[in-house]
Amino acid sequence: MRFVIQCVDHAEVETERGVIGKIGKGFLVLAGICESDTRATADRMVEKMLKLRIFEDENGKTNLNLAAVGGEILLVSQFTLYADCRKGNRPSFVKAGSPQHAEELYEYLIEKCESLTHKRPQTGEFGALMKVHLTNNGPFTMLMDSEELGY
Repeated sequence: MRFVIQCVDHAEVETERGVIGKIGKGFLVLAGICESDTRATADRMVEKMLKLRIFEDENGKTNLNLAAVGGEILLVSQFTLYADCRKGNRPSFVKAGSPQHAEELYEYLIEKCESLTHKRPQTGEFGALMKVHLTNNGPFTMLMDSEELGY
């Protein structure tokens, strides 16, 4: 599982129906899911993400987590995080989870975020063509990869 986590002052996602998810200060999270990912992987990734102390405190040090700043989450499914560009010029997505598996885990990620923060995250729409707009704070963007974390 891969998360691209961006600290934002504002973010929103829109589809052909218009804006479907919108937050103020918080995390825009692009979530990529592979076939070997499980609910246990999702649990550990969400728990780690929520503990990250990457917002500035009163002294300008990155020392506060999402809860400490009253931040929100915008969670967007992003299978292209598993693009393999090693061969040729057309990326391969064979490492990405099957749509059924990925959608199931994406819905679980939403539930897990809600259970730990007591607030349902804003979301994109699984499998839809989306436009994501954001005001990145910092900019502060990081990649969390479950394989690198040993999950």
